[in-house]
Amino acid sequence: MTDTIERDQMEYDVVIVGGGPGGLACAIRLKQLKPDLSVCVLEKGAAIGAHSLSGCVMEPGPLDELLPDWRKTPPGICVPATRDEFRILTEKRAIRFVTPPQMQNHGNFIISLGMLTPYLAQQAENLGVDVFAGFAAAKPLYDAQGAVAGVQIGDMGIDKNGQPGPSFAPGPEVRAKLTVLAEGARGSVTKALVAKYQLDARSCPQTYGLGFKELWQLPDGRVEPGLIQHSVGWPMDSNTYGGSFLYHLDQNRVYIGYVAGLDYQDPRFKPFEAFQQFKNHPAIKPLLSGGELLTYGARTIAAGGWQSLPKLEMPGALLVGDAGGLVNVPKIKGVHQAIRSGTLAALHIAENASSQGFDARWRASPGGLELKKVRNFKPGFKKGLWFGMANGALETVTGGRTPWTLKNKADYTQLQTLAEFSSPDRHWQADRELKPRDRLAAVYFAGTTHEDSQPAHLKVSDTSICIDKCAKEFGNPCQNFCPANVYEIVTDDAGSKRLQINAANCVHCKACDIKDPYGIITWTTPEGGSGPNYQNL
Repeated sequence: MTDTIERDQMEYDVVIVGGGPGGLACAIRLKQLKPDLSVCVLEKGAAIGAHSLSGCVMEPGPLDELLPDWRKTPPGICVPATRDEFRILTEKRAIRFVTPPQMQNHGNFIISLGMLTPYLAQQAENLGVDVFAGFAAAKPLYDAQGAVAGVQIGDMGIDKNGQPGPSFAPGPEVRAKLTVLAEGARGSVTKALVAKYQLDARSCPQTYGLGFKELWQLPDGRVEPGLIQHSVGWPMDSNTYGGSFLYHLDQNRVYIGYVAGLDYQDPRFKPFEAFQQFKNHPAIKPLLSGGELLTYGARTIAAGGWQSLPKLEMPGALLVGDAGGLVNVPKIKGVHQAIRSGTLAALHIAENASSQGFDARWRASPGGLELKKVRNFKPGFKKGLWFGMANGALETVTGGRTPWTLKNKADYTQLQTLAEFSSPDRHWQADRELKPRDRLAAVYFAGTTHEDSQPAHLKVSDTSICIDKCAKEFGNPCQNFCPANVYEIVTDDAGSKRLQINAANCVHCKACDIKDPYGIITWTTPEGGSGPNYQNL
């Protein structure tokens, strides 16, 4: 019904979808190079930074080049890295190893991405960029030749039946000569455009990790500002990819987090519970005990690397940052790559007024060559932890010049059935003293808000599969991989089972869109401004 409604139109030279570091870097550089260009940035979060979530240890070089004076007024959380530790965990022990070269952080900074992005947005606005928070891009627009011509903003005030309610406000069309997609991992508009233009036809499927992060306030004397600690091993088995981080801040604060590869095989595996187990490890729990959990978040990370890069250009548009899958997984870093790609995209647009040629330009750039050099690290772990570490050592020694490129497979294809996979006893409920003790408590600490009256933004195309086929084959793994208790199989008074979608819990991690074994779950944008609040993460 809303497709027939007359909409306001906004016209720009360039529209940038996503207010993360890649999109904002692109906007800033465009106005530095071409002050007369009209540029806008659209951000679906209620404020710039509300949906920004990263580890986040940042290499400062690309930001130094973009904004040389940024260190004079750094974001609220910005701690110079002092030293690194790397550990392999068993169930009871933490064994120190030499930190791999890719994970060494001399000269880097521990920052809050949710605080960095508002700073970047202010610099963009100072240069004349229009920055609109609460504007959720719902779908792409096209011109008469089939090229991307901007995006349509989602409607506000749609009721649960999909009809305009009393507070209905139609989303405007934001049209532009060029569109830059900077939505982050698994962006909904990006997903549609990758499919339409077959941008992934010559690449491996993208693969992802599901990352968790918390900010804790600790008692005096426990924190060593600038200490960066990473671990692999327990609670993962040796065939499941994952690892942790502990980033020591100032003011007795610490970031703690965990990343689980979504290429896991076990249909019973629960990433959220694995993170909670890690926090209760004998080497970790004493650090946190007696402290206060301040905030929590979860987000997927594009982890496929070089061989999973889609083509980064299409008629009328291009991809930057995690929308293009530019994270350097062995480094555990993506912010510098996002800023690099956004800056290069701006230069390309300023010089060519076209998206054509950007893909080749990025691949030949320092950022592209950085990804090519480490292309075989992450896929090596498909054969287990120890093979992956040995393969990583080989790739380090050879400088990534091995004459092969390992392949990636789509994460949803890797899940085995209940009959195929014998799950280890993971003791999920053992020792859950530290907060949050369950997923609903975690949702509270994420600051998530959605209007209950709006339609569910999580679309399941055939719920009968959930009750019959999926229950038998996989045991409804959506109840396991979702960290926010969005998906529940409930039994009604008559004894019939149905899928219940608790869309208001959603923290926008998008794991469901990626890991569902039948590909029947689609994450779409809710009303602008809805979702989590990650501004301290």
